[in-house]
Amino acid sequence: MNHVIANGQNITAQLPCSIETFLIAQKLLPRSVVVEHNGEAVAPSEFSQRQLNAGDRLEIVKIVAGG
Repeated sequence: MNHVIANGQNITAQLPCSIETFLIAQKLLPRSVVVEHNGEAVAPSEFSQRQLNAGDRLEIVKIVAGG
């Protein structure tokens, strides 16, 4: 087990893992968030291929639909 920094908080995760796996472990639907990985925006189509390692930084923003 290692840590990644998500939205400024240390989160324990089984690493390495994909962004998609990490999001699901955090009970987030991959299609309902926007993710920045180490300062780079990541397209949802890349979530399953992009690997997280110890010390990586994520910014995760939930998409909210409304009127």
